[in-house]
Amino acid sequence: MPNLPDHEVAIAAATAGAAELRAAYGGDLTRIAKSATDFATTADLASERAIMSVLSAHRPLDDREGEETGLSGAGAERRWLVDPLCGTVNFAAATPLACVNVALVAGADVLAAAVADPFTGEVFWTDGSRAMVRAVAVAVAVAVADSSGGLGAGDSPLRPSRDSGIVDVNADGPLDRPFVGAGLVADPALRAAWAPRVLSTTLAVAWVASGRRAAYVSDGDLAGSVHFTAGIAICAASGAVVTDLAGAPVHTGPGLIVAADEQTHSAMVALVGPHLTAITRHPS
Repeated sequence: MPNLPDHEVAIAAATAGAAELRAAYGGDLTRIAKSATDFATTADLASERAIMSVLSAHRPLDDREGEETGLSGAGAERRWLVDPLCGTVNFAAATPLACVNVALVAGADVLAAAVADPFTGEVFWTDGSRAMVRAVAVAVAVAVADSSGGLGAGDSPLRPSRDSGIVDVNADGPLDRPFVGAGLVADPALRAAWAPRVLSTTLAVAWVASGRRAAYVSDGDLAGSVHFTAGIAICAASGAVVTDLAGAPVHTGPGLIVAADEQTHSAMVALVGPHLTAITRHPS
C-alpha cells in the first residue's frame, strides 16, 4: 500500500464516501431519526463506513470521529473528523446539494482536509498551505498513485472572488434563542447589496474558496465541528477571510463569516452586527 501524504488520504476518504452517495442517490433510503427535525439515512452510514475503511487502512494509529459512529481510537494526538453527508435533508429529497467533509486535526491545527461533491465529482482540498480543487476523473487514481506530496493531474488552485455577488446563509441555528441566519436572510440591507441563498449544506463554505460564493455566514459554536472544520481550513488556505460573527479570529466568539476578500468581509460584519447584538441581548 503506498505511503500517501495526509491530504491524499483525506481526498481518498472523501472520494470513497462520495461514491457511496452517488450510488444511493434517488433510491429508497431508510431514515434514522435523531430528533423531530434531524435524521440520518442508510446513505450516511454507508458513506461513513467507506471513509473509515480508507482511514483505517492508511492511518490506523490515528483517532477517528464520525458524525454517525462517534469517536474511536486510543487518544492519539491526530484525529480525523468525518461528516459523511452534509445536506442529508437535501439528499433524501433527491436534491443534489450535499457534500462529504473529512479533516485531520492535531490540537487546534488542521493538517489536511477534503470536501467532496458527489454530484459534480469535485474534491476541494488543502494540505494546510495550498487550497486546490481536483476533478473526479483523476481523484481516485491520483490518491492511489501519488505519494510525493505534489500536485496531481486535474488539480487547480482555488481563488476566492466576490464577483458572484452571492452570500450563502446557514438557516440552521440554536433552538433556544434567536439566531443570526433567520434575521440576516430577511434583512433588506443584505438583499439590497447581495443575492442571499440558503443551500443547507457546508458545500457552500468551499464555494467561497472557489469564487462561487462571495461570502458564507453561519451561527452557532463551530469549533471542532465535523461539518465545518474541512471547509474552514480550505477557505483559510485559499486566502479567504475567516472570522467569527463579530470579525474576531474564528472560534473566538460564536458563528462564522467566510468572505472572499477584506472588502466583502467588512460588509458582512456590518450587516451581521445588528443581528448579533440582538442575539447577545436575548436572555439565555
